[in-house]
Amino acid sequence: MHALSPQLSPAAAVEAIGLGHRYGATTILDGIDLALPRGQILALLGPSGCGKTTLLRLVAGLLTPSAGRISIAGTVVADAAAGIALPPERRGLGMVFQDYALWPHLSVGANVSFPLEMQRVPKAERAARVAAALARVGLSGFADRPPSALSGGQQQRVAIARAIVGEPRLVLFDEPLSNLDKELRESLVDEIGTLVRGLGLTAIYVTHDQAEAFALADAVAVMRGGAILQLAPPERLVAEPASAAVAEFLNLGTLLPVELRDNAWHVAGTALRLAPRDRWPGPAATGTVLLPRAAVSLCAPDQAGALAATVERSQFRGDRHWLALRLAEAPEITVQTAAPARHSEGAAIGLMVDLAALRWFSDPPLPKT
Repeated sequence: MHALSPQLSPAAAVEAIGLGHRYGATTILDGIDLALPRGQILALLGPSGCGKTTLLRLVAGLLTPSAGRISIAGTVVADAAAGIALPPERRGLGMVFQDYALWPHLSVGANVSFPLEMQRVPKAERAARVAAALARVGLSGFADRPPSALSGGQQQRVAIARAIVGEPRLVLFDEPLSNLDKELRESLVDEIGTLVRGLGLTAIYVTHDQAEAFALADAVAVMRGGAILQLAPPERLVAEPASAAVAEFLNLGTLLPVELRDNAWHVAGTALRLAPRDRWPGPAATGTVLLPRAAVSLCAPDQAGALAATVERSQFRGDRHWLALRLAEAPEITVQTAAPARHSEGAAIGLMVDLAALRWFSDPPLPKT
């Protein structure tokens, strides 16, 4: 979570301060602070029920906050304390939904034209802007077709054209690709990023797919339990996860519970010595250590300084073999790493660990949901 000054930032396309939402006695979002610069894409990433869609709907004006305020392009559009809640049509935004939300009885052109009709744009100008929007998403010549005659990917492009035809300041995407197959999702992620940046738009993109978020976004907010655990560029999330919970959600490697014993850090409950005490100095006697996959290299089991392990599982995934290794001195611990070749299950192997690459956290991983 990023604390912000209570003063609105004129440079921010979207800003939320102390944002909260309750449903009855249940808190859905609590204390959300964020500021999205103009022309950038923010991905809200997290498991189902973490609050990411609720946050998007608060920005859109489809829900009213219980606490805090939201501004878009420097204008306050929602403020719980002041009783301000502008409707969606007055917020200068476009939306792309998971289920496309196309009207089946209207042609592609009529679907795209609808926001302009609501704005009372003259007919000739509507036609020109609809044609331009369809051209931008690669659907020139499709205006007269019914949505049912289009593939899923083409329907999603129509939904995007409708969202951008009104030249909004902000476009909101609510898991727009979750109904499509993997290959088409990857293609459309690239197209969405190119389109949004080419038009100089700002976007908030909700997804539960980490690869999608990392490929598309300038910044990613990792959400859990109605809060933002960390908001940072994808590269920083991987290199500098703020907590064990973030590292676990992003599957950055193996998380080991550790404890101080005999002036050294040991894997908790085992005789396995991981590092000297001064590696992670401080008052805490327990913690969690992230062992990134890149911090582990394989060697002969009898090599000096190596940790003895047994291959539990070897799976080929694209260009590498992913190994699950059981440590001899801590058999309840499974370490993950990658190797260029397959290893037989049950084979003895040695592990060399780069201590400089390990990250220590004071928090345990969050329980699974």
